[in-house]
Amino acid sequence: MPYALCPMPLAMTRIICFDTETTGFEYARGERIIEVAAVEIVDGKITGRNFHEYINPDGRVIPRESYMVHKLSNEFLADARKFADVAPALLEFFGDSEIVAHNGIGFDFPFLNYELAQIGLPQIPRERQNDTMLMATRKLFGPKSYTLDSLAKWFGISTAARADAHGALIDAEILAHLYLELVRADDARTVADKISDDAAALTVALPELHAAGANFPRRAARSPNATESAAHDEFISKIKDPMWKV
Repeated sequence: MPYALCPMPLAMTRIICFDTETTGFEYARGERIIEVAAVEIVDGKITGRNFHEYINPDGRVIPRESYMVHKLSNEFLADARKFADVAPALLEFFGDSEIVAHNGIGFDFPFLNYELAQIGLPQIPRERQNDTMLMATRKLFGPKSYTLDSLAKWFGISTAARADAHGALIDAEILAHLYLELVRADDARTVADKISDDAAALTVALPELHAAGANFPRRAARSPNATESAAHDEFISKIKDPMWKV
């Protein structure tokens, strides 16, 4: 199926959110991409134009632990096309757009680029890669974790469609909504920012406390007189083996 790009005015901003499912975590040990999906965003709106393909793992056996995550079996993928047949259309769909993945820098982009390199196709350059996990750690202060599920719940994005199993297209659609939320979010304040803001708010709310603190009378420093020094020495002499004389 062709995925030719439609000409768009130069002013339009096009973003692609994509996700993969794989046979395992280590591409260098022969694990393979078995599903890939991408969702198009133009000028801050999800267009409904998607890319989605299941991929034959080309002889790689899908282990049970991976199957339990995405529910994709070797039998299900037996008639799917191989990655070399799918990749040109995927790259055409990507075009020259910025590409977003969740934990993409750590997983999806290296995995995809490795597969592309094996068949001699251009890899996705680092300057076109964006990662919503990294975006979230910079912009959000409070989530217990930064998984796709956790961040979707943080923003109230429904994950009902992936209740039974992960899927590349489902996750790419959730990711597109998450990306738009993160773009709109301000950068997270640091702890120092929060302390400073709280102090400023307290000053506005209770100006009399600020004034009292600023003008609080301070006792002038002075040295003890002879009587006070003698009393101190007598008290110290009654302490057996004081540590400051050791």
